[in-house]
Amino acid sequence: MSRILDQRILLLVISFLTSLQSTKVLSEWKKCGDRECETAMSRVQATTDFLGPDCRYLNFKTGEEIMVYSKLSRKNENLWTGSKGKDFGYFPKDAVKVEEVLITEEVEVLTKVNEHQHIFQCTSQQLKNLISS
Repeated sequence: MSRILDQRILLLVISFLTSLQSTKVLSEWKKCGDRECETAMSRVQATTDFLGPDCRYLNFKTGEEIMVYSKLSRKNENLWTGSKGKDFGYFPKDAVKVEEVLITEEVEVLTKVNEHQHIFQCTSQQLKNLISS
C-alpha cells in the first residue's frame, strides 16, 4: 500500500513539474535592443483592442502607444513584449503597427526561466493558476 502511495506521489510531482516547465517561458530565445533587454526597440500603436489570456499579457485598446522591449524568436515569433504606462506583458505583433524604430541592431538572447514572475503583473494566485492549467 505504501509503495502504491509513493508511486502516486511521484507521478503527481512529475506531472506538476511538467506543467510548471510548460508555463515558464513561451520561447527560449528573444530579440532585444541590448543583452539585458532594457533598451526600448520601438514605439508602436495598437491597431486593435487586445485582451490577453492571462496575467503575462499586456491588455490595450486601439490607438494606445506601447514601447517594445523584446520580440520572441524561434518559437512564438508572433509575440512581442512591451509596456504601456506601468503595465508590461506579451502581445501579438499583428495587433500593432510600428510608429518609430529606436534601435539599429537586434541582439538574440536566451529568455530567463523565471522572467515572468519578476516582470509581469502576476500575483501568486495567478501563477498557481497558470501552473495548474
